[in-house]
Amino acid sequence: MGLGDVLRTGGSGLRSRPLRVFLSALGIAIGIAAMVSVVGISTSSKEDLNRRLEALGTNLLTVSPGQSFTGQASHLPREATDMVRRIGPVQTVTATGKLADTHVYRNDRVPAAESGGISVAAARLDLPKTTGAEIADGTWLNAATARYPAVVLGNEAAERLGVHRAGDDIRVWLGERWFTVVGILHKVPLAPELDSAALIGWPAAESELGFDGYPTTVYTRSAESAVSDVQSVLAATANPQAPNEVEVSRPSDALAAKEAADETLGALLLGLGAVALLVGGVGVANTMVISVLERRAEIGLRRSLGATRGQVRTQFLVESQLLSAIGGIGGVLLGVGVTAAYAASQDWPAVVPAWAMAGGIGATLLIGALAGLYPAIRAARLPPTEALASA
Repeated sequence: MGLGDVLRTGGSGLRSRPLRVFLSALGIAIGIAAMVSVVGISTSSKEDLNRRLEALGTNLLTVSPGQSFTGQASHLPREATDMVRRIGPVQTVTATGKLADTHVYRNDRVPAAESGGISVAAARLDLPKTTGAEIADGTWLNAATARYPAVVLGNEAAERLGVHRAGDDIRVWLGERWFTVVGILHKVPLAPELDSAALIGWPAAESELGFDGYPTTVYTRSAESAVSDVQSVLAATANPQAPNEVEVSRPSDALAAKEAADETLGALLLGLGAVALLVGGVGVANTMVISVLERRAEIGLRRSLGATRGQVRTQFLVESQLLSAIGGIGGVLLGVGVTAAYAASQDWPAVVPAWAMAGGIGATLLIGALAGLYPAIRAARLPPTEALASA
C-alpha cells in the first residue's frame, strides 16, 4: 500500500464516526491547549516584564536607613545625597524624607485616626527623572511650588482621598493646614512606596511642617555596567560613620522575583495540562479499541482479500495518529487563541514559542502512537474466519 492508500484507509474509519472522533480529539485538544497557553502566557508575561524593565531601567538603586546594633531606628546623614552624587558612575541622585507624624486628609472634618495609610514625604525636584515617575494629571513640583503648600499625590493616595484631578481649587488637609493638589502620579513600578504617598517640596516641608531634613530614601541611577560596583559602595558612601546601618536594594529585583513566582504557578498549570493530555490519550485508546471491536467484519474481509497483518496494523496506527493530530492541531490553535486573548486583556505582547507549538503536536503524535499500539496489534492478530463469523 502506498502512503496515499494508507492515509485514505486510516481516514475512512474517522469519517464514519464523526461524533466519537470529535470527543476523543477534544480530550487531546484540551490538554495541548492548556500546555500551549500556559507556556504562551508565561512567555508573554516575561516579554512584558523585559520591555518594562528596558523602559524603566534596571540601574535604579535605593538607599534607606536600617537599624543600629542595638535595634534602634537609624537615619541617613543630611549630606547623604551629595555624598552619593560623588560616586563616579552615578548619573542621577534624588531623595525623599518621610514626615512620620504628619498625615493628610480629604478635609479638616475627617477624624485623625482615619489617615488611610497615606504617608507624607518631602521630595526633591528631580524625583520623577530618577525614579521614572510620570504625571497622570497636573504637574510636578517646581522651584516655586516646592516652597509653598503644594502637594503631588501618588496614584493610590489620590484614590484613597477621593481626589480625581489636580487643580487650584483642589485642596487637602495636610499637617493641620490646607495644601493645593498640583499633580497626581501614575503608578511607579520601581518605587511603589510613592504610590501611597503625598509628596511636598523639600523647602516647604522644612518651613511649613518642621521637617528635620534627614532623607529616608535616596534613589540613584548608575551606568548599567557599574551597577554592582556602585551597589557595593553605596552604604559606606551614604553613611560613612555607620555603613552597617544602611540598607541598599535594587527595585528591579522585586519585579524579577514576582516573575519567578509566576513561573512557579505556570509549572503547576503545566502539570495540570499534562494530566489533561493523559486523559485525552486514554480517550484515543478507548476510541481505537471500540473501533476494532466494531469493525471485526471489515478486518476479516480485508484479511481474506489478502491484506497482511502489517497492513492492518498500519491502518489502525495511522487512524490513531490522524485522530491525535486533529486534536493536537486544534489544541495548538486553541492555546494560541487563549494566549492572544489573555495577552490583549493585560496589554501584553502575545508571544507563543515555536518549540511549544511543535512540542504540542509532537506530544499528541506520541500519545496517538502509544494509545493506538495495542488496538492495532489486536486488530492485526484477529483471525479472518473469526472476524467474518462475528459479522
